[in-house]
Amino acid sequence: MAVTYQDVISDLKNNKYAPVYFLQGEESFFIDEVTQYIEKNAMDEGMRSFNQVVLYGKDADIPSILNHAKGFPMMAERKVVIVKEAQEIAGFLKEENEKMLIHYLENPQPSTVLVFGYKYKTLDKRKKLGKIIDQKAVMITAAKFYDNQIPAWLESFVKSRSKTIDQKALQLIVENIGNNLTRIANEVDKMLINIGEESKITSDHVYKYIGISKEYNVFELQKALSFKNVMKANEIITYFKSDPKSNPIIPIIANLFSFYNKLLLLHHSKDKSDKHLASLLGVHPFFVKEYIMAAKNYPIGKVVTNIRHIKIADMKSKGIDYPSQPEGEILKELIFNLIH
Repeated sequence: MAVTYQDVISDLKNNKYAPVYFLQGEESFFIDEVTQYIEKNAMDEGMRSFNQVVLYGKDADIPSILNHAKGFPMMAERKVVIVKEAQEIAGFLKEENEKMLIHYLENPQPSTVLVFGYKYKTLDKRKKLGKIIDQKAVMITAAKFYDNQIPAWLESFVKSRSKTIDQKALQLIVENIGNNLTRIANEVDKMLINIGEESKITSDHVYKYIGISKEYNVFELQKALSFKNVMKANEIITYFKSDPKSNPIIPIIANLFSFYNKLLLLHHSKDKSDKHLASLLGVHPFFVKEYIMAAKNYPIGKVVTNIRHIKIADMKSKGIDYPSQPEGEILKELIFNLIH
């Protein structure tokens, strides 16, 4: 049955395990989270060597996976069989493998927890195997997050760690790390180790423990562009040029695209209330006024032109259709084009 990530985690925390889990989709973070929870919590550590099998798709096949799943636990409540990178199983969708899987799903070993991590792909539920898995297994389909979904997710993630986060810290993380949920989660978890018993993540924590410069970061670059502050924008770009390893161009370009895309959404929105715009842009209402002001500085025609400039800079950074240029020069030219 198709369920949400939150529902599955809630059941697992209540020690409710299903015989088969099929975790699929583009957003690998949720697949990894469920897999790791089962791997670490389904049984005591001392029992794992006897009753837990972790396989990788490229090294496994359906007959051997099911052979493990049909076995009985040794002196334990359950046996766990985890197949990571299941999308790499050779011949997964071949007719004979489908038949074996369907036969197992119709009558799974009740003492086994069988987990498939099927990343970056989804099964077609209109076909027989997809239908049967949807009916007989616990299925999560983890769709890729849109940028405007990440702030709410991040607040929820921090809350799951029994902490809170202030809005500037949240925005700093989102604007500087981007939309890679796994990377965001890893950075936040490392930061939480350092802040210890403090209950709230602040911008000072982000600057100190994630290694973001307080003055020179994508968040401050976005603010400089909003105000058309040429001097500040150029200072930040000069800083980025001085340390390109810590400030790679592709995430910077991605964030600039996201910024101007939000301005485009704002221009097209008929409802200009703070509440609606905050939801539309995926930002806290505190930051809406900055976007409204930026939209005044960048009429819709200029926003469209700037998105074109950003796409050209992206192609240059990847060596597509344009001569090779140093990253710093690409950024310098881009910022000039965005403001003027």
